[in-house]
Amino acid sequence: MANSCFHCLEPIPKGFVGSVTFEGSAQPVCCIGCQAVAETIISQGMSDYYTYRTESAGKVEELVPEQLKMLLSYDNNEIQEDFVEISGEHKEVLLSVEGISCAACAWLIEKQLLALGGIVRVDVNTSTHRAMIVWQDKHVKLSDIIKSLMEIGYKAYPFQADEEAAQKQAVAKAYIRRLGVAGLMTMQVMMFAFAMYFGMFSGMEEDFEQYFRWISLVLASPVILYSAMPFLTNAVKGLKAKQLNMDLPVSLAIFGAYGASTYATFMEVGEVYFESICMFTFLLLLGKYLEFRARLKASEFTANLQKLLPLTARKVDENNNEQHIAAKKLKLNDLILVKAGETIPADGLVIKGHTTVDESMMTGEHLPVKKYQGHQVYAGTVNHDGVITLEINKIGQNTLLNQIIRLQHNALTKRPKLVEITDKVAQWFVACLLVFASITAIGWYPISPDKAFWVTISVLVATCPCALSLAIPTALTCAVASLTKKGILIKESHVLETATKLTRVAFDKTGTLTEGRFSIKHIELLQTEYNEQQVLDFAAALERFSEHPIARAFAHITPTENLVQDVEVVAGSGIRGHWQGVTIALGKSHWFDNHASFAQATLFIDNNAVADFYFNDKVKSNAETVVEQLQQAGLTCHMLTGDSSNAGKELSQQLALDSYQSACTPEIKQQAVEAWSKQGEIVAMVGDGINDSPVFNSAHLSVAMDTGADISKNTADVVLLNSDLNAILALQQVAKQTRRIVKQNLTISLLYNGSILPLAALGLIPPWIAVIGMSASSIIVIGNSLRLLKL
Repeated sequence: MANSCFHCLEPIPKGFVGSVTFEGSAQPVCCIGCQAVAETIISQGMSDYYTYRTESAGKVEELVPEQLKMLLSYDNNEIQEDFVEISGEHKEVLLSVEGISCAACAWLIEKQLLALGGIVRVDVNTSTHRAMIVWQDKHVKLSDIIKSLMEIGYKAYPFQADEEAAQKQAVAKAYIRRLGVAGLMTMQVMMFAFAMYFGMFSGMEEDFEQYFRWISLVLASPVILYSAMPFLTNAVKGLKAKQLNMDLPVSLAIFGAYGASTYATFMEVGEVYFESICMFTFLLLLGKYLEFRARLKASEFTANLQKLLPLTARKVDENNNEQHIAAKKLKLNDLILVKAGETIPADGLVIKGHTTVDESMMTGEHLPVKKYQGHQVYAGTVNHDGVITLEINKIGQNTLLNQIIRLQHNALTKRPKLVEITDKVAQWFVACLLVFASITAIGWYPISPDKAFWVTISVLVATCPCALSLAIPTALTCAVASLTKKGILIKESHVLETATKLTRVAFDKTGTLTEGRFSIKHIELLQTEYNEQQVLDFAAALERFSEHPIARAFAHITPTENLVQDVEVVAGSGIRGHWQGVTIALGKSHWFDNHASFAQATLFIDNNAVADFYFNDKVKSNAETVVEQLQQAGLTCHMLTGDSSNAGKELSQQLALDSYQSACTPEIKQQAVEAWSKQGEIVAMVGDGINDSPVFNSAHLSVAMDTGADISKNTADVVLLNSDLNAILALQQVAKQTRRIVKQNLTISLLYNGSILPLAALGLIPPWIAVIGMSASSIIVIGNSLRLLKL
């Protein structure tokens, strides 16, 4: 007996004995799941699947009762609103199906579902791993359909496309419709064109020739007035906006030829070129469609993150009763239960249980993160191995996932200066092209009036600067997608350009070069009227209102009463409030110029120092390596820290930084960065605190750690979602590679346009070659940009 499973082809585990009977002989299987699926397929008369499949089937996971309960929630009409379309008695759903590997899988799925009563239509796409199903709800439920797929080894769930993905899908369908019309009509027009060509040699009667011309006009009109209409629409839109876009020369070529041929048909003079313009339109659309598919691939990593969110949530009440509801119905402070393997539907705090969570889709970190009571978890991340209860604290557009989507969108829609320059160059290029095409037509007409028209069309099409306009946007889209996968969130469009020019990097200390996980090392009382517990109470009461990393050292202390009111954060100094008529403050030792020490924080009452606090903090394990690599790349590294203790000096020596400056207020940090800028340096500031926000505005590039204060993240150009210093090196690598790709793209497009122009003007490029050349140059540029996704 073979050593691999008959169904999934995986090795048979030791100790497991099981088989199915196929064509009279026993075949081994690796588990009960594969055995059940194989028996189902064979018993239902679909054993041909095993004969014709070209790829192995996926390993089968057993359907546990919990999954069955979740499946039933898909029958809820309210939940179906998001992904089911209703047309009379029929319902239609698009399912993502895991495990589809070849055409045999599509055959098996269609056969299995059509055997269910009430299934009207099944279309399986093996490329996208999706199945579109139309069914009658009164005969079969959606949960039965999904369960039926699971019985033959395919895990399925409703596909939810976001608005952008749905829009792109509509564009793709429109391309296919226009291509279909153009292709069908082109074949018919070509038949009549051949008849006329042969008629020229065999002496066709004029009435017949004129009749064929009219038929060709009728058949070509849908191609020009429907398939080619988007080119004309875009050209007119461009002219209304006083811009010369790439569709203008193409429209002139198509509609000019169509108008001339129509005139010739009506007036019964001259030649007609309906077959040429139909084929021309078909090839042009085909090229545009291929280009669209390539661009779609480039952007698919940044789009449709919404599909990561589950459709349903398990809400629990005060009596621990569970209720499956639509995830979009969740409200703030709702309690939900998330079991192992499930995707978290909204941002929330863990209030019960512990687990590990896969946050790789946000941070790029593939190791699961441990989560305990009080930890924040995010929508779209996957609960690995524990059962947790969450209290929802962010929903809708406020979830981290939606913030990432919004920031990505902003970064991609803001246009870098280089893109604006390229667009202007492309517009001038089109203007020059139109002038050159006119000169070509005028020049060729006295030489060969028959060829003048087609040479002009070749010039208009072959030199269209599509590749030039795509050179930078596609590279930027791929670079942003690649960085997002690594947990580096780009907020501003200039980041990739600036990152390649950096000469200096300035780091904040706490939470940036160090872990920022403080613990209290030592307290030194400065006045005898307060004891240690009192000063801890005051400090903890103040730090409850702070986002500074030092506040976490007091997080485990609960003040005996709510002592402090009117709390105010003083950037660069500390935090203060009022208690029974006195002012309490916790911050830098020299805050009020009446005390000096090497303590990392001092407690003041009515501006008098009461206690000094000393903390432990751990240097990040990769800080030394990152600094060393930045220095090797020619950058100088500095530390600007607000810490007035000796910790800054010790850390600077440990990491071999080029210089350091301690006891920095936000103003001092700003002055330092501005001074470097005046010397012609390009400076990046890396930090995480509230006191880093002002200097972020002065630096050429600002990078915030995700563990930092919200205000610093809002101000920064880049947010490191995993707070990992290695991300700075990754940012530089991707930025430099993006610059190389952009240069290559511009070189390719300029070389193409520069070399094709004289050839087309000399009549050496026929129009159909011109179409292929224009499309090929665009696809090469996009393909080159796609390499950035592999970084």
